[in-house]
Amino acid sequence: MTSVVIVNFNAGAYLVEAVKSVLEQGGPVEAIVVDNRSTDDSIEMLLSAVSDSRLTVIRNEKNFGFAHACNVGIAEARGEAFLMLNPDCRLEPEALGQLQTVLFSDDQFGMVGPLLVNPDGTEQRGGRRDIPNPWQIFCMTLQFHRLMPNHPRFRSINLHDQPIPDSPIHVQAISGACMLVKRTAVEKVGTLDRDYFMHFEDLDWCLRFTQAGYEIVFVPDAVVEHTQGVCSRGRARRVAYHKHRSLLVFLSKHFTKFYPSIFMALVSSAVTVRFIAVAALSLFVSRPVIRDPWDHPANRTTASAAEEKAIEPTVRNNVK
Repeated sequence: MTSVVIVNFNAGAYLVEAVKSVLEQGGPVEAIVVDNRSTDDSIEMLLSAVSDSRLTVIRNEKNFGFAHACNVGIAEARGEAFLMLNPDCRLEPEALGQLQTVLFSDDQFGMVGPLLVNPDGTEQRGGRRDIPNPWQIFCMTLQFHRLMPNHPRFRSINLHDQPIPDSPIHVQAISGACMLVKRTAVEKVGTLDRDYFMHFEDLDWCLRFTQAGYEIVFVPDAVVEHTQGVCSRGRARRVAYHKHRSLLVFLSKHFTKFYPSIFMALVSSAVTVRFIAVAALSLFVSRPVIRDPWDHPANRTTASAAEEKAIEPTVRNNVK
């Protein structure tokens, strides 16, 4: 069985569509929704629309962040694989099965990710990418990758501009919007790092999987539609703060020992200045003017027979 963990925060109707797309996949599956104290009616909408014993809803009494909530879901999961899925994602039919087939085709495969597409069907940035090092982060922070996009020293870490491969390929990192991982790998690598409130926890996990000897694979035949930014609407400065803070955590955790302290201080200063600029601009414009370089239509199927004879989902509060 595969356990699908969905962390929700004010996703509204998108959450309902995400859960439905999970339960409509073939094979044994369970959906675990961990709510980070939403203030909308997304959980009520979900429970009204979906009555299925394969659904468990956990309500956190405090928002401790995305990584923490993912770990709450993993602790509840019973499957031999965990699919971490954003609530604004929709799985195309058979997407989960295609990911599972690749993941368990090789003992060295620890994590696989799908082809993420925007609602217009174009490939989304961040679904396949490299792990950024301090030099790349410095260059992207100063937008050098836009001035010289084809220069090997300044190119973007995102690979969506390259042709989509015909078969699964090894990549350094995938997007946390949708990543399927083996239970045995998580038991060896550990769960997501709670030091990241939101953003960069996925790159951290990818790097730790690689350091533990596992391979990460991009599966182009598995397609998932992702509508970005649904849970962060109206919180531009708060999101920008956590994004830049998490980037500093990522730099400090993985690169401090390998780069000169003066250069690391320079990179950290550039990231901090960038946050100040983004926060200041958000006071005057409703949409971000400075786009983050490191960030990241599906068909529908009818309800499964299991849904037709479903019973009530499990709902409980979590005070941890």
